[in-house]
Amino acid sequence: MFLATRRRLAVWYATVTAILLLVFATGFYVYVRNTLIDRVDDTLKHVTEVVERSLVIQHQPAANGGDRVDIAASFRNNTPTRAEDRIDLEWFDPEGQLLWSTFSRPPQIPLQLSGSGITVHLSPTYLLRQVTKRIEQGRYVLGYLRVSHPWFEVTKPSRKLIYDLIWGTSLTVASVAAIGWLLSGLAIEPIKESYQSLEQFTADASHELRNPIATIQTNVQMALEYPDSDPKVQQRQLQIVERLTQRLGKLVNDLLFLTRSDRGIAQSQLQSLPLDALLIEAIEEQRFVAEREDILLFLHIIEPEKRHNLQTEEELFNVEGDWDSLARLFTNLMSNAIEYSRGDRTTKTGDKAKIEIELQRVKKDRRHEWLQVRVKDTGIGIPEKDLPHLFDRFYRVDPSRSRDRTLSQPTGSGLGLAIAKAIVENHSGQIKVESQLNFGTTFTVLLPVAKGES
Repeated sequence: MFLATRRRLAVWYATVTAILLLVFATGFYVYVRNTLIDRVDDTLKHVTEVVERSLVIQHQPAANGGDRVDIAASFRNNTPTRAEDRIDLEWFDPEGQLLWSTFSRPPQIPLQLSGSGITVHLSPTYLLRQVTKRIEQGRYVLGYLRVSHPWFEVTKPSRKLIYDLIWGTSLTVASVAAIGWLLSGLAIEPIKESYQSLEQFTADASHELRNPIATIQTNVQMALEYPDSDPKVQQRQLQIVERLTQRLGKLVNDLLFLTRSDRGIAQSQLQSLPLDALLIEAIEEQRFVAEREDILLFLHIIEPEKRHNLQTEEELFNVEGDWDSLARLFTNLMSNAIEYSRGDRTTKTGDKAKIEIELQRVKKDRRHEWLQVRVKDTGIGIPEKDLPHLFDRFYRVDPSRSRDRTLSQPTGSGLGLAIAKAIVENHSGQIKVESQLNFGTTFTVLLPVAKGES
């Protein structure tokens, strides 16, 4: 599909370029040809004027025929030449009879008066451009002067120009076709990657939905097939169905949140709120899970040395955002840290595994201040090859690296960090991760301070 699309784009590039070049070449050829014709006509008219001024006129009474041109005196320099670009002259009397010519064999061409040049065909391959002027003296017509020039002055350059334009246009179209093929490949690559991401997303979502649905269907079928079974067994089956439907509901809600975030319609009620209080609340919610896994969880707040720009101490760590979204952000990061600290509950020094949340104000430049939250664990870490994909949807780090067998069946759907990144971006913030195998992982979140507080 993408190859055919790329081929069509390249063909369209080449076709449009060929049409534009054809129009340009045609216009350029017509312009050059008309310019050559005008130049030949100007030359012929100039020769006509020069010859007219050099005519020797014999004055005679009207009874003797009136004034006439002395041909011998007027056209004494009539030595024939064989040059291809020669200009030939012909003199006709008032009745149109040829009296003198520079042609070795005067062509049998009828006399035609023309204010501009005309083209005469002597043979299929030999043409002349001619200008004919009537020479008058007062009321008397002295005769007609016809000046001729070979047409090859126009045809020869025009023919060469046609060949050059054909070759130039062909080479340009071929080059544009090759460049179009390259550019179409570059243009279609992001579309291809998006399509592949969509395919992968659809496959991952289908996989996440298929297993719970199959389990629910199996339990429902067993309950229908054995209606008189032990009530405890039925209750256990219903509990499984309830747990799986809750999991499916959470997955659907997560997908809906990410879709709305991608489309820019994620509804968040932004207001100034204390980030330190929010972190304390999130930690209290996760403390029971951390204690159950024998993991230390604590908050470290670093207060700035200077507070002269702050109104009150309560506004020290205010951020403009949505409480529920930010609580979900840091809950996801803490849950992720707890999840991947289970496999290594003691550090290299023998101490318990711990998760430290650090909050402080930082300055990235002179004008803007940020609130920085770091969630640091002493868990098993993340391989370097997995870091670029960590915020991809449905992406899971290989569970086989964990020492804890419970991690071989991940409990999450692989959307937690993707949702965290979406929430941070919705709050005009930044998120990054640093990790080292067997030494732990650190997530750093930067959020702009509330307006009026910086």
